[in-house]
Amino acid sequence: MNTDEILEKLKSMGRLDAKDLKGMERYGINTSHTLGVISTPVIIDFARQLGKDHDLAKRLWETGYREARILAFMIDDPARVTSGQMDKWVGDFDSWDICDGTLLHLFSKCHLAIDKAFEWASHEEEFIKRAGFVMMACLAVGKRKVTDVQLAAFLPVIERGSTDERNFVKKAVNWALRQIGKRNSHLNSLAVKTGQRIKSMDSKSARWIAADALSELTSEKVQLRLSKKSA
Repeated sequence: MNTDEILEKLKSMGRLDAKDLKGMERYGINTSHTLGVISTPVIIDFARQLGKDHDLAKRLWETGYREARILAFMIDDPARVTSGQMDKWVGDFDSWDICDGTLLHLFSKCHLAIDKAFEWASHEEEFIKRAGFVMMACLAVGKRKVTDVQLAAFLPVIERGSTDERNFVKKAVNWALRQIGKRNSHLNSLAVKTGQRIKSMDSKSARWIAADALSELTSEKVQLRLSKKSA
């Protein structure tokens, strides 16, 4: 299928009504470039049917439509993604759902993932900076081949980023700290110490990040799971 055929297929998959769109907007999702496809799982199922296609993914991304970009990050091949493409796409982010989906399903699987996490986390633009911290969170999850040393190196960056009061940044900073701290007992100890330092900062954002993260990382549930994991 070519790009136009795929867009027509997406349009035929069902429509979101005004109530649905309002609901998305309440969750902070940008709906200004949507085709109105009824649900993300439907799009993901379509992506599985299409299979991996790097060139098609780039063409779909360039349409600017939310649903086409979901397809793009689902069907792209991480091995073929370049540094230039990563920077181009991250500069296009205008909604947290596309940001997070692209990081989780594509960019965190690329060989430049760690480098880009550091680079983007120091950027001033809100969604690019968010992407840096979301990348850290994604790299700490599951069976990613990332070492404790590599993840621990993110903690000073998280500490520095904790005073950013912007909603989409502070939530990503919090997410990164929590995910690293849930990786194993060693990283939990380091993340808790980082959280305690963040808690002492004269910043409303930092205090919220620390309180929320420490509540989870020191909880009985998390500590029990980590102790079983290390046993």
